[in-house]
Amino acid sequence: MQYTLRDLATVIRSKNSGPYELTFDVIFKDFPTYEKAKAKKIINKKMFAKLYNIPEKDIILITYFDPAKAVKTTIVRPIPSGALGETDVYGAQQHAPLLNAKVEL
Repeated sequence: MQYTLRDLATVIRSKNSGPYELTFDVIFKDFPTYEKAKAKKIINKKMFAKLYNIPEKDIILITYFDPAKAVKTTIVRPIPSGALGETDVYGAQQHAPLLNAKVEL
């Protein structure tokens, strides 16, 4: 069945992970949903690269963290925090594409 991540998660957020990296967290509503998402690896490099229009090599880490029923993804920040042309110094507004990302569960 197809869902949006917003349907499956209670928290979807982004933040700086230093001036050159962004981190995204998806915290699922419950453990059964998290376990299905983890088994299917619904958040993966191919999906994330397509969603953010970045090369897969710019995805530093995707970690499924069982105790928090969460997935953490860290990418190379396209423009360093505070650099000329950068519009989100804290990286707190970069999660929007994840909200409506379609996933099969």
